[in-house]
Amino acid sequence: MKLFECQHCGQPLYFENSLCESCGRRLGYLVPEETVSALEPDGDLWRALARPGLSYRRCANSVYDACNWLIPAEEPHTFCVACRHNRTIPDLTVFTNLQHWRKIEAAKHRLFYSLLRFNLPLVTVADDPNGLTFDFLSPGMAPVMTGHSGGLITLNVAEADDVERERQRREMGEPYRTLLGHFRHEIAHYYWDKLVANTGNIGNFRHVFGDERRDYSWAIQKHYDSGPRADWQDRFITAYASAHPWEDFAETWAHYLHVVDTLETAGSFGLSVRPKLKKADSLSATVDFDPYRADLDRLIEVWLPLAFAVNSMNRSMGIADLYPFVLTPNVIAKLDFVHNVIHSKGAQRQATSESSLRAMIASLRKKVGLADSVK
Repeated sequence: MKLFECQHCGQPLYFENSLCESCGRRLGYLVPEETVSALEPDGDLWRALARPGLSYRRCANSVYDACNWLIPAEEPHTFCVACRHNRTIPDLTVFTNLQHWRKIEAAKHRLFYSLLRFNLPLVTVADDPNGLTFDFLSPGMAPVMTGHSGGLITLNVAEADDVERERQRREMGEPYRTLLGHFRHEIAHYYWDKLVANTGNIGNFRHVFGDERRDYSWAIQKHYDSGPRADWQDRFITAYASAHPWEDFAETWAHYLHVVDTLETAGSFGLSVRPKLKKADSLSATVDFDPYRADLDRLIEVWLPLAFAVNSMNRSMGIADLYPFVLTPNVIAKLDFVHNVIHSKGAQRQATSESSLRAMIASLRKKVGLADSVK
């Protein structure tokens, strides 16, 4: 995520801010410019200081303080490019639903920031029956299962409750569980359908992840009944990824987005890692590039020292590691597949050869030496 500032007073801003706490200006996110802009009234519309000469409307969900994205005045849409994919939202007359939905939208908008930065295809059901759609449901008489099917992503709004989410995380033995993580995982299933299934990428997918045609329901039930396979830590980014190739792809995709977006944030802050150790050169890193456009070896080369540094800082505060995962050579090979699919937008692209991939991994391990220790 980039850093933002108020064009009127220079106050640093968060991506979600709708009001500058310093000068009191209203704020809005401009999608093409990828920036949060200070606004000034223009009758029933708004003008953005970051894009003079044009008028905008606020997304209809702004009245609930759930969205700060802007819509060009000439466009007919009531909702912004992120909110128009919603099909169902919870009953907002219930205050806890409103609180939870605001958290859900904050995470979903961060997801859309990345999807738009990658220029990935975004289609609504108005243009495609299997277009991207969201149902945010409250548990009622029947349980609500978070998941994806045919373009529809369903999310249990209880996931926005910190206590409930932590309970489920512990119950399932997960090291990490967040709303943003859910969105990044479920959107991977959507893009598997769009960019991998029935494309020239399917053969390489099966070579890297395994054959997705094996019975999914049986595999998931076996995972919950018997636990992950014994060698999962060497072959998969998470235990759940070992359940089935679809889940392996979704978990790997989610982690690719974790890495890229966190590196952009680090770069926006000008963060550099320069440890005071004898091996300082091999453990040094600077994010002086655009992670959304970088090669995978550059991403991993910088990510490993940065993750080691932030994990160390978290431990100094007595809290869990920011990134409690291990990027083994097998996992890096899967990240390479995801990287290629995202940057080719699904078009068949020459997969990185095994020899080239092995050479890249060997080079990274020599430079950084952390592939087995970032945990």
